[in-house]
Amino acid sequence: MTAPLFFVDAAALTADRIIVDGAEGRHAADVRRLRAGEVVDVGDGQGRIARGVVAEVQRGRIVVHVEQRHDLPMASPRFVVAQALAKGGRDLDAVEAMTEVGVDEVVAWQAERSVAKSSARTLERWQATAVAATKQSHRAWVPTVAGPGYVDDVATLLRGATLGIVLHEEATTPLSHVRLPNEGDVVIVVGPEGGLSVDELEAFERTGAGSYRLGESVLRTSTAGVAALSVLSAMGRWR
Repeated sequence: MTAPLFFVDAAALTADRIIVDGAEGRHAADVRRLRAGEVVDVGDGQGRIARGVVAEVQRGRIVVHVEQRHDLPMASPRFVVAQALAKGGRDLDAVEAMTEVGVDEVVAWQAERSVAKSSARTLERWQATAVAATKQSHRAWVPTVAGPGYVDDVATLLRGATLGIVLHEEATTPLSHVRLPNEGDVVIVVGPEGGLSVDELEAFERTGAGSYRLGESVLRTSTAGVAALSVLSAMGRWR
């Protein structure tokens, strides 16, 4: 059985006895009801993981005796997904699932046809979703969450990418035909439920990015990024 993962500050992770408190400690002690002697992992969300045994359980916190540490490098190339805002929580569904399959950065963007609008809490919700999904999938790195931006911001991402991918249902080239680079950023653009506008598509094409399709069916915005990451991961990370 996989040990549960909790996050603490990087400085706290250097101690031989790590105190997990705050929201993480309450979840460990009061929700999961961990007991002394159970094995847990504690990380900083930036690649470092400490494995240890619960030495003490108090209300709202646990104390972990560290037995081993290891550092996991960030994956290369980095997978960056520009995810269009979507209604009904579908963009949060996308963030959750993409985190589980290995996205390294998610950038929220306001597309012309996005029904949902960004708010002061957009990034907060996306970040919380990414952290929860990272723990659920037992990843050492929490994805970066950025934005919200607009078409020009996404175009800038594509221009700086080693490989730029625009998912579009009318593209003729399957994503499975792309050649994955060994390093740099692979930027994947996912449009809204209503699809990309002509102006957006032209703006992205001017960056040198290619348009690709995932299959014959048209996927929802909440599943397109997950499917694309799965295809790309099968080319390298999952071998």
